[in-house]
Amino acid sequence: MTTHREGIFVKGLWVEKDPLPSEIAPPVAEVGITSAPMESMAFHFASYCAPYSDDFMRCKDESRDPRHCLAEGRKVTRCAMDLIRRLKDNCDKEWEKHWQCLDKKNHHYWECRKEETVFNDCVFKNLGITKVIPETPAGQTPIHLKEKPLFK
Repeated sequence: MTTHREGIFVKGLWVEKDPLPSEIAPPVAEVGITSAPMESMAFHFASYCAPYSDDFMRCKDESRDPRHCLAEGRKVTRCAMDLIRRLKDNCDKEWEKHWQCLDKKNHHYWECRKEETVFNDCVFKNLGITKVIPETPAGQTPIHLKEKPLFK
């Protein structure tokens, strides 16, 4: 028996070959993006889908049974899919440049700050979503806004 499950590539999306049986969970479309685009939009996702994510996490604290929170999980998935659609409609070129940079640079944010700045500006201008890094000390400039974040 293998220790991994293979995905299939359909119409530009990664889709799970063996979805959950319908008696466990009704079918829900998968988000269908790989790690680089997901990481690129992670901070925007955290802001945009915060109410749904918070509900899901509170639900998971209530019970260890995965079936208990399927409805909340579907809300998070739908929110992510909505954000992806809005990003593609409004900032597709900027988003693609940023996530391709992350993909090429081993997912190091610090190597893609130029592309990230352009992407963040586009998202703020078109969607009104600001990138906020959790637990940034008050009065300190967030790392992604510093002109020279590395000291040499």
